[in-house]
Parts: sequence; C-alpha cells; structure tokens
Amino acid sequence: MTRLMTTTTAILVGLAAPLAAQDSHQWGEKNANFEPAFENQTRADLVSSDLSYAYREIVSGLEHPWAIEALPRDKGLLVTERPGRLVHVSMDGDVSDPISGLPKIFNQSAGNSTQAGLLDVKIGPNFDTDRWVYFTYAKGKGDGMSVTAAARGKLSDDMSELTEVQEIFEQTPPSPAAMHYGSRIVFDGSGHAFITTGEHFSDEERVKAQDLNTTYGKVVRVNLDGSIPEDNPFVGQEGAIDSIWSYGHRNVQGAAMRGDQLFVVEHGPAGGDEINIPLAGLNYGWPVVSYGVRYGGGDIGTGRAQAEGMAEPAYYWDPVIAPGDMTFYEGDMMYDWQGDSLVAGLVSAGIVRLEWDGDRVSAEERLFTDYGRVRDIEELSDGSLILATDYEDGALIHVTLDSSGS
Repeated sequence: MTRLMTTTTAILVGLAAPLAAQDSHQWGEKNANFEPAFENQTRADLVSSDLSYAYREIVSGLEHPWAIEALPRDKGLLVTERPGRLVHVSMDGDVSDPISGLPKIFNQSAGNSTQAGLLDVKIGPNFDTDRWVYFTYAKGKGDGMSVTAAARGKLSDDMSELTEVQEIFEQTPPSPAAMHYGSRIVFDGSGHAFITTGEHFSDEERVKAQDLNTTYGKVVRVNLDGSIPEDNPFVGQEGAIDSIWSYGHRNVQGAAMRGDQLFVVEHGPAGGDEINIPLAGLNYGWPVVSYGVRYGGGDIGTGRAQAEGMAEPAYYWDPVIAPGDMTFYEGDMMYDWQGDSLVAGLVSAGIVRLEWDGDRVSAEERLFTDYGRVRDIEELSDGSLILATDYEDGALIHVTLDSSGS
C-alpha cells in the first residue's frame, strides 16, 4: 500500500526565472529511480507564461537575507539577515540600522555551511493594532548546542526597536549539529501559528523526525502567545509533545496558507524535495521513506519511497530545487497567476511555478533563473514581487510586468 494521499482544492505552485531559461530547461539525470505514486507527482509538463518582466535592484549588500515581509500601507520591508540582523528597507533602497531588541542569535557554521542564524520574519495578523512581529531563529543552548526557536516582539512606531520580546516556541532537545533548522512561521487566520522545523541532518538525529517526544522534523502549531491549542492532534497523548501538528518532515524551509489549508515545501536529500499539505497527526515519512537517496549514493531508511500509513507528497523534485520560501499569488499584475504558488529555489535558481488540477500538479514553470539563489519571494500590494538573493552580497530585486512592449 502506498503512502496516504492528501486532498485539497485547486491551487498553483511555482518557481520563476527568465523566459529564455524556461525554454531551455532540462530536467537532468535522476538521483533515484522510484516510480511516483500517481501521475504528475514529479516532472510535470513544462510550460511558459506569456509575460515579459522588468527588474529593478532595490538594494544590494545585504548579508545572506533570509526573509522579506512587506509592511502594510506600502511602508517598506522588514528583512532578516542570517548573521542576526533585522532591518527595515524602503522601496527606494534605504536600509535602517539593525532593529534592536532581538534575543542573542546563534550563528555557528557546520563544516563549510552556515545554516544557523536569524531566519523568518512575519508581521502578526493584528499588526495594525498590536504591532506584534514574529520571527524564528537558531538559539544557542551552550556547549555548541542549539535549537530552532520562535519569538515575537512589538515593533516601535519608528521601526527602530522590538520591545516586550517573548519566546513562543523552543525546539527540543538541543542538538550538537548546527544544520537543518527549518524554519518558517505562518498564521492560519484562526488565532494559531504554524512553525516548521528541521531534523538537524545527522544520522543520529534525523530519526527523531519520527519521534513524537521531540520537535525535530515537525510542523508545530501554537496559539499566537505560544500556548497550545486544545485541538492539536497529540494533546494529552503519552510520549508525545502537545505542540506537534504533523511529523516525518526533513527540513521545511517554505510554508504558506491557501485559505485555511497549510502547504509546506521541504528539502530532500539527493532527490526528493517535497511539497506537502500537512494534515493534523499525519506522518510524512522521513527518514523511513524518501523519493531521494544519500548524497554519496545509497538508500535512505528502508530504501523505499512509499509505505503504508505514511502520507504522499503532493509533488516532488529529482533533481532537487533546494527550496526556500513559498507564497500563493493573489494579485492582478501577473495575470492568470491568481492562486498560483511561487517557490524560491537555491540550487535550481530563481522561482518555480506549478499549476495544479485539484490536489495534483498539471504543469511547472521555471522563472527568474538569472538571479541564482533565491531564498524568499514576497508579493506586494500591487501584485509585483520581491526576490531576496541568498549571497554574502545579497540583493532585493523588484519584479514587475514590462510595460515597454518588449
């Protein structure tokens, strides 16, 4: 029996890159030879939007920008820089001094990779009245140990400081591996926050994605103040942490709501990046099953991609795209994109767009690949887009329709 299929209403997910790059896109050799569970679960038909784009660099010189959040009434952007800075950026490219009030950020490297730091940022659902800003970060626990954490603080009117900072989630237990933190935070519109985590990568720790007594490789759900909703699926279950919503995830670095349904996108190993639609209490398989293999070759877990009682991804990539964040497009500027999801890509470069038929993908498009590693994508109130490139000299790129007729 295959992993459980989840269902939802029709949407569109995507990654964007220049049209010429889309026309020349080649899938490349697969890392694994698994058969998908259903048609178009991977390598859906490639399509091209009949659109021309204009690009403007708002600012460069940001150090590994990780997340962008547009402020209401066109008041500019909040941007996290992974080393531990939260700044305000105007659409004219003015960058503020670091906003004060953040807790101490853990920014230790792991080998040649630095994944720890200041990660996501979102304004709260009632920001206009309460000024709450939510953020996720790597938190040091001493002796090189760290966890994923989430907190909130009130942003001052002049956007210079956060006050009343309070933690709303801390991963458990601490990890010696400074890798795979997740980590996005999104709101469901009903007074809850979903927070995504990673499983810290190592063979010893990745198995904890299946352990309900840890918050490794999980989607967690809390109330806005960090308390636990009484209707979480594992509340009161012996040996399970009350905040867990779903489990068996690897490293979830993208998340977005479509109506009242959560979508997440997570890094796989060599092959097997996944889009999942996490439902309460379901197991999404990692590391028992995967559509990928180890980076050096060899099986993951059981060496299978599907197993009874483990939910199927809605879509997967092999080779990987190495996903950043995702968003659902709601505007009118990029006509015919309403309801589409746009997913940032680090290895694939640019943005990926997927067309859906119900809960199944029908087509994929690659966009904006000239910009290389894109960590986050944000839609502005006018329907234009902001891309954050993930480099030591990272940039914010404003994407609009090209009105010149070219």
